Amino acid sequence: MAPGSRPQVRKRPTPGGLSGSLGWRGLISTWAAKAQALIMDPAQCAWMAGLLLGLEVVINALVIHHVKYTEIDWRAYMQEVEGVVNGTYNYAELKGDTGPLVYPAGFVWLYMGLYYATDLGLNVQRAQYIFAALYVVTLALVFRLMVKSEKVPPYVLVFMSVTSYRIHSIFVLRLFNDPVAMAFLYAALNFFISEWWSLGSVCFSLAVGVKMNILLFAPALFFAYLANLGVWHTAIQLFICGSIQVSLALPFLLSHPWHYLQGAFDLGRVFMFKWTVNWRFLPEEVFLDRRFHWALLGAHVLLLLICIPKWWKMLTSYRTLKAHEGPTYAVQLFLLPMFMSNFIGVALARSLHYQFYVWYFHQLHYLFWCVRMPSVLRLCLLGLIELCWNTYPSTIWSSGLLHSSHLLLLSGLLWSVYGMTKSQSRPSMERKKIN
Repeated sequence: MAPGSRPQVRKRPTPGGLSGSLGWRGLISTWAAKAQALIMDPAQCAWMAGLLLGLEVVINALVIHHVKYTEIDWRAYMQEVEGVVNGTYNYAELKGDTGPLVYPAGFVWLYMGLYYATDLGLNVQRAQYIFAALYVVTLALVFRLMVKSEKVPPYVLVFMSVTSYRIHSIFVLRLFNDPVAMAFLYAALNFFISEWWSLGSVCFSLAVGVKMNILLFAPALFFAYLANLGVWHTAIQLFICGSIQVSLALPFLLSHPWHYLQGAFDLGRVFMFKWTVNWRFLPEEVFLDRRFHWALLGAHVLLLLICIPKWWKMLTSYRTLKAHEGPTYAVQLFLLPMFMSNFIGVALARSLHYQFYVWYFHQLHYLFWCVRMPSVLRLCLLGLIELCWNTYPSTIWSSGLLHSSHLLLLSGLLWSVYGMTKSQSRPSMERKKIN
């Protein structure tokens, strides 16, 4: 030290000094990042799912007690079932206030159970609580698929549940059979991704037995069977599906087989123009024209043929990843073909009625997150679709807007699964999201 200079004293940082400030900032930054991950990270969906399921129990109870029940089909369902209770097994003679029985035999036995559980169909509020429980179970099954796939961020589950008035109405204010069929379908998908293929086939066939719109998933499921199980075991699964249908329908088949097949699986059924949600902008004579129906069927088949080669690659990749204990989010490669197969059928349906919204509502969010677009645009399109389904009666504008939204989503999906080059699509499973 030089003569006359002061010794240097090292100052200790005080708790309120700069380093303390940086420590607090670091802590806040860490907690902010964790909070953001809980909302934005697809791997963090489980906590949101649990929270929303608890909230939905309360919401459904409030809806039942504070929103007026609307009679549409419940009484007719009970009248149709009552005919079977009284010993009628001829489908041509089973009718309700809204017309003849047009659903497969699984519907009859399931709603017969509800007939007895609700005091011969008279205790509607008890039926509402049963359907509220069904809603929560369905949502739990959907959420499990979302958790396993790690595809959508946690905040999207909010838009998949508590925000839709129409979906709550379909379940607990209308008591339609559509949500029952979809509950069995989502149970089947959960069994499939858990490698319980036979149980999945049982649930899938039960879903078809309630309402045959479930067959829209069949093209993708058939190739999922082939890719994962091979030809012989695919035949076994098809036998399971078929034998369940025969078993459910046996009393009707033994009595009047043709009337049953014609009533339960009437592919040529004519829908009333006044109830259509999706084709309101067409003249009624075009809506009813058989040539229009055949054109829609042709477009449906063409789109399936375009997509099946890419779905096959996804499903075989899924099999390979499962065989090598790949990441759980590999189920994306299974879910996308299934959901897309259904969506194509819905988008090209001859007519959509209001209760049909449940056919694809819980899948729309997943499908939008499979398309490359800003999240704000995804949410806006989901909101527009919800608006269209909540417009009653449907209008030229609501129908046109619904088709426009469907077209944007379908175009994005086709680009995602077919427009990518080989180099773009191969590494997609190295990340958590296939975007």
